[in-house]
Amino acid sequence: MRPPPHILVVNGIKVRQPVFVLAAPHSGAVPVARALKRSPGFHVTMGRAAVSHVVHAFARRPSIAGRGMGATRVLRDAMAESWQILPDACQECPAPCREAGGVTGTGPCVASGSVARFGDATPDLLYSAPVLLQAFPDARFVQLIRDGRDVAADMLADPEALTWFRPAMLSEETEFPNPFLGVNSGEHRERWKAMPTAGKCALRWRGAVRLAASLHRELPRDQLLTLRYEDVAASPADAAEQLTRFLGTRVSGFALYGGNVPKVGVWRTRLRGTDAELVAKVAREELTRLGYT
Repeated sequence: MRPPPHILVVNGIKVRQPVFVLAAPHSGAVPVARALKRSPGFHVTMGRAAVSHVVHAFARRPSIAGRGMGATRVLRDAMAESWQILPDACQECPAPCREAGGVTGTGPCVASGSVARFGDATPDLLYSAPVLLQAFPDARFVQLIRDGRDVAADMLADPEALTWFRPAMLSEETEFPNPFLGVNSGEHRERWKAMPTAGKCALRWRGAVRLAASLHRELPRDQLLTLRYEDVAASPADAAEQLTRFLGTRVSGFALYGGNVPKVGVWRTRLRGTDAELVAKVAREELTRLGYT
């Protein structure tokens, strides 16, 4: 049974049907968040420190997220802090969020009087989805699925993403199963540490898409929209129309395709030799299930 709804008020605005964008790393969350951020009435944040700290704590130690209403309050409070519209708030935002909001000066990216709806697309938000649903029972979730080979290729070129693959990440205190790193058992700890980085990238993607599949089975259709990134890239207008219908708010296809967007099929030129073979081996089941062959 879900807890009674908690009415959250931010800047004098009741938070109703917030939108959360979920995806594995480099799977297209940023373009979708940019499009939402530029839609009328939306205030969407991406990677604010208050949320990132909580999200990564939940991702690395899943048991924390399962501690009842305590975890729910912590995440709700983090979102409330992130959504505050203050004169210098955007200065604390990471570059993708500032770019999406077109921030060039010191002021906020939105005016409080124009906001009717909130959202967040913090990286790795996927691992907090059950807590988000408890915190915001009327939330809407948009999740992106992208070819795991392209994801691995982009992760290998991203120094920030690679910091999660240090051997210390799987310490004696690590909890299992660990979807964040894609490791199911402590028995695999040493194998993971010895695995080439391309394989670890594939495990990260595999763990994320398995969580995405669970959400697809468990959430009602009016609360979850799953988009294949390749379809978004091929036809931003169609993707924008799906988002518009799902959210009841006009979303621009031009905003979906503007700025830096992941390229489709980059693995063919950037994943070479043993890396390509390892990614295909680790992620074979999910690649096949999702039609990436």
